[in-house]
Amino acid sequence: MKRLVLIGGGHAHVEVLRRFGVQSPAGVELLLISPGRFTPYSGMLPGLVAGHYAFEECHLDLEAVTGFARARFLRDQAVGLDPEAKSVRCESGASVPYDLLSIDIGAALARDLPRDSSGIGIPVKPVGRFLQEWERVLQLARQRPLDVLVVGGGAGGVEITLAMQHRLSRLAPRPSVRFALATMTETIMPDHCTGVRKRLARVLAQRGVAVHVHSRVEKQEADGVLLESGARLQADCVFSALGARPPAWLAQAGLKTDAAGFVLVRETLQSMSHPQVFAVGDIATMVNHPRPKSGVYAVRQGPPLADNLRRLVSGHAVAPYLPQAIALNLISTGDQYAVASWGPLAWEGAWVWRWKDRIDRRFMRSYRFGAA
Repeated sequence: MKRLVLIGGGHAHVEVLRRFGVQSPAGVELLLISPGRFTPYSGMLPGLVAGHYAFEECHLDLEAVTGFARARFLRDQAVGLDPEAKSVRCESGASVPYDLLSIDIGAALARDLPRDSSGIGIPVKPVGRFLQEWERVLQLARQRPLDVLVVGGGAGGVEITLAMQHRLSRLAPRPSVRFALATMTETIMPDHCTGVRKRLARVLAQRGVAVHVHSRVEKQEADGVLLESGARLQADCVFSALGARPPAWLAQAGLKTDAAGFVLVRETLQSMSHPQVFAVGDIATMVNHPRPKSGVYAVRQGPPLADNLRRLVSGHAVAPYLPQAIALNLISTGDQYAVASWGPLAWEGAWVWRWKDRIDRRFMRSYRFGAA
């Protein structure tokens, strides 16, 4: 009996569990380690914040998914790894042995932060902590005027800013809330085409969101943030929507990583240094095919990851996976309206939001297995 351990309930791992539930190879014990029962679908988080979805509509029940896969669910946090001994160390003190291991834990948001960045705002990830803070903001907005600042001008920062602005603008009585967005880059959405940037800049301006470019945050203060330039931005609530940062224990375990600490993997999604370890999603970097840290790519890695895990436990050769060169991004604007980004092309409209809504709901339906 071989033990296959999955660390994290990310998008790719829920697909592995679904496929193993449909047809599991003989002689395999499957175990999932994750700190929480419910895992969020990142594509629907802005819709949850904006008020379009309920919690259960955009969270997957890992107990139900692992039950369907006839797998064990260990509700714990992985905090260490010994790839030579093939053992995972958990926060509870448990040591979990494995024959094959796959890591899909997402990453904290931290790219381009200053040297001492631990106190800069509430990060959008992990989602659980962010949602708790968001509920607090909703309550504060009913009591007094607020200044809300989002740090990060990528798709995640723009989308979550517009989602919060939309939700707060619908509260009754209408609260007095001012929004600002700060980015160290010369423009918002630097990884997208000009058409996408112009469309979202227009929406931000229409919603009264003050956009501060070339504005790298140095530190957070009691009444706002201090920029590297010496200027200050006033804020009662600060949220961080910057790039992903991996936990230190991955590199400390001896896994080969890139300069930022992400696990380097081959086309087969196996670790460059330890072939019994796979890594996918935000936590991994494909050496020959680097892609943005995006849920779009993480979802697409699920089927080839499941196939290669099945091949390896069955004694067969693994197969390479070539990720798509360009991914479709559907970026919501808070209301039921969205902007589509595909390479050099851009579209917008309520129909784009409906398109996104259908895609997201179809994804969630794929993993409903009698959850309570």
